[in-house]
Amino acid sequence: MRRGIAASALVASLALTATACGGSDSDSGKADGPVTITWWDTSNATNEAPTYKALVQQFEAANKNIKVKYVDVPFDQAQNKFDTAAGSKGAPDVLRSEVGWTPAFAKKGYFLPLDGTEALADQAKFEPNLIKQAQYEGKTYGVPLVTDTLALVYNKALFKKAGITTPPKTWDELKSDAAKVQAKTGADGYWGSTQAYYAQSFLYGEGTDTVDATAKKITVDSAPAKKAYGTWLSLFSGKGLHKADTTADAYAHIQDAFVNGKVAAIVQGPWEITNFYKGSAFKDKSNLGITTVPAGSTGKAGAPTGGHNLAVYAGSDKAHQAAALKFVKFMTSAKSQETIALKNSTLPTRSDAYTAKVTADPGIAGYQGVLSAAQPRPALPEYSSLWGPLDTELPKIAGGKESLDKGLNNAKLAISKLVPDFSK
Repeated sequence: MRRGIAASALVASLALTATACGGSDSDSGKADGPVTITWWDTSNATNEAPTYKALVQQFEAANKNIKVKYVDVPFDQAQNKFDTAAGSKGAPDVLRSEVGWTPAFAKKGYFLPLDGTEALADQAKFEPNLIKQAQYEGKTYGVPLVTDTLALVYNKALFKKAGITTPPKTWDELKSDAAKVQAKTGADGYWGSTQAYYAQSFLYGEGTDTVDATAKKITVDSAPAKKAYGTWLSLFSGKGLHKADTTADAYAHIQDAFVNGKVAAIVQGPWEITNFYKGSAFKDKSNLGITTVPAGSTGKAGAPTGGHNLAVYAGSDKAHQAAALKFVKFMTSAKSQETIALKNSTLPTRSDAYTAKVTADPGIAGYQGVLSAAQPRPALPEYSSLWGPLDTELPKIAGGKESLDKGLNNAKLAISKLVPDFSK
């Protein structure tokens, strides 16, 4: 996901190279005067940013008194960078905020409540669960821009060659199919990730989660969670199953193997659709299979809901906030979302943006079909940060450096410091 993976612990001491922000901007403070707002975009600089830059130009052409200073901020740096900037009144007027960051920054008072503003004028058009995910304590702090979830993506040609006519619905079926693929094609059948975000589906498959936000209890080492992670661990050994890659470049290794036909199936998100099509295995787009992540022993299947909201900085003055609200409304409109989907192959967040042109893309249509199984994150500001301890422990477990019990216990202890009011 890369979008859905919490990066809060990565770059605490980054220098702030991007300047300008609402509160300290020297532009006119009059609502009808020329205003320059700053937008921090966290999208992929190569595959996605050009589309957003083009939309900025369209917005400026239609709003002569508003200029947008576009700043591309690497996703894995943006959370800490904004946190530092907002704390010192140096934040951008608009942030492309990962859904997990939205309640966390709202809790700190960094985001402007958007209920009743121009930015949320079309609220009824957006998927209700995405609006809910942008809320904190009953107020809405972001407008959904793009959404995503994880799916099992597979190479139809390799499956067909192996005699597999339908994609696996359970992890046991996936193991069986992986062995068939290797026996018939020589390719690996499945390659799993050691990242916590990708392992989340195993927890859902056992009817559990890292924490129970309602009961305020840490459940990462509960019996259902241990069963879930046991299934996850079992997919790194066996016929047709690629061993765990615990290197820093594991994400790229898995992705490259899949798009070039060296592995038949992986779990991945729609942010990689454009890159799938660049691989030798998917020059014919119809060869890309997309299905719901396999179910666990409870029969439940699903993956976390990810994506990004556009949020407005609460520290900007009224003129900048007014301009920012107008900009957010434009960027999240049905027309803009259709453009973004067509250019970037990402999923819109509003029903009227799923036009015939958009759903003609097999990648978008495929991921749209699995969205119903996606599970919204609980209304817990710290939730995304809980994956951090697991990102430390899971590679050790998968690499055989520590036992499952020890790794989950270590994760529990680290999580207890992030949510100290939760019982263990």
